[in-house]
Amino acid sequence: MNAPPSGKLRRGAISSLALAHAGVAHLGHQARRLRLDETALAAAQQAHEAELGRILFRALNQLKGTALKVSQLLSMEADFLPEGVRRELAKGCYQVTPLNRALVQKVFRHEFGCAPEQLYAAFSPASFAAASLGQVHHALAPDGMALAVKVQYPGIAVSIGSDLRMLRGILQTLGRGSGLLPREEIVDRMLLELEHKLAEELDYRHEAAQLNWFRQHQRLPGIVIPQAIASLSSKRVLSMQRLEGLHLDEWLATAPDQAQRDHYGQLLFDWFWSCVCDLRRLHADPHPGNFLFMSGGRLGVLDFGCTKTISAGFCRAMGARWQALLQQESGAGADAVWQAYRALGLISAELSLDDFEAHMMPALSRLHAWQMEPYRSARFDFSRKSAYPAAEPGHHQNLARLLAGYHEDLPYFDRAYLGLMHMLKKIGARVVTHNPWS
Repeated sequence: MNAPPSGKLRRGAISSLALAHAGVAHLGHQARRLRLDETALAAAQQAHEAELGRILFRALNQLKGTALKVSQLLSMEADFLPEGVRRELAKGCYQVTPLNRALVQKVFRHEFGCAPEQLYAAFSPASFAAASLGQVHHALAPDGMALAVKVQYPGIAVSIGSDLRMLRGILQTLGRGSGLLPREEIVDRMLLELEHKLAEELDYRHEAAQLNWFRQHQRLPGIVIPQAIASLSSKRVLSMQRLEGLHLDEWLATAPDQAQRDHYGQLLFDWFWSCVCDLRRLHADPHPGNFLFMSGGRLGVLDFGCTKTISAGFCRAMGARWQALLQQESGAGADAVWQAYRALGLISAELSLDDFEAHMMPALSRLHAWQMEPYRSARFDFSRKSAYPAAEPGHHQNLARLLAGYHEDLPYFDRAYLGLMHMLKKIGARVVTHNPWS
C-alpha cells in the first residue's frame, strides 16, 4: 500500500464527509423514531448504531495508520460504546495491507541514513506480517542472529490529533439525545488517554524498553519474550530476536489434542494473572496475533507497544469487586459491589445503594455473570464459555447515564481480560481457575 494520507486538506475532507454523513443519519433516525412503536424502535436503534459504526469505520479505514489502530482499540471498549458501533469497528482488526518497498527504504534512510541492506547482514524487502501501525520483515543481524524488524508506516504520527477530533465529532453525534454514551467529559477523557497511548506506541524505543523489562522481570516457566536489539532500533524501526512458532489459527489447524489445548490455555491464563498480580504491569494488546505457539510447549509473547503499569490501589479495588461478586452469587447483598464500584470511580459518591440496586445492578447482571463464570469451580472448560453479553438498549442507557468516570487502569484491564477470554474459548482449553485476588 501507499503511505496513509497525511495532507491536512485530504484528511480533513475525509473527516468532514464522515461528520456530514453521521449528521444526516442522525437526523433521519430522529425523524423515523416519531413513527415507530416500541418494538420497532429497538430494531431501528440497533440499525442506527450499526450505520454510524459503518460511517466511522469507512473514514478510519480511509485514513489508515493511527485511525485504524483507534478502530481496533475502540471495538473492545464494551463499557463505553454500543454493540452496533463496536461490531463495525472490529473490522479494523483485519486490515493488513503491506507497505511498498520504496517507502520501507525511505523509513530506513530517515532513521539510520542508509538502506536496510547496509544495516543488516540480510534483509527481506517483502514483509511477512502487517498491522495498523507498521509491518514486520525478516532480517539477519551482523552477528547472525535471526531478527524480526518492525517498520512503522511513514507519516502516521502527525495525524493523531486530527483523527481523534474527527472521532470525537462522530461520537458526539451518536450521543446527542440518544443516551447511548457516557457524559461528554468521560468520553473526552477516554479519547485523551487514547491519544497519549497512541503517541507512546508510535515510539518504538518505548516498546524496546518494555520488551526488555518484561524479559528481565517475568518468571513464569514456558513464556518466551524476544530480545530488543538497541543498536538496530530507532523511534520508527524496532529490531528484535525472531521467535519461531505458529499463530493461533495456524496452530489450531494442526488439530492439537486436548492436553495441548489445556497446556497452552493454562499458560495464557497464568500469564495474564501474573502480569496483573505479580508484575503489576499489563501486556494490554490482547490480539491473537501477538502470541506464538512454539515448540516444547512454550508460548511466545509479542508486541509490547501498549503496556500499562497497574497501581496497588486498582488491585485493591478490583479485588474487593471480584470478591463481592463471588459472594453475591452465594446470596450476599449488593452493598459490597456498590462500595467496590465507588472505589473504582465508576459511580459517584452521591449514588445511593437503593438506586444502584434498582438501576445499575439489573444492567450489569449479565456482565457480572459472564465475568465470574470461570471462577465458580476449580477447573473451567472454556469451550463452554458463554459469549460476551450485549447490553440491552435500556440497560445501556442506564449505565451511560449513571457512569461517573473510571479508574485509569480499568480500560486496559478490561481490554486484556476480554482478549484472554476470547482466546481461551477459541482454544477450547480446560483451565485450573481460582480467585486471583484472594
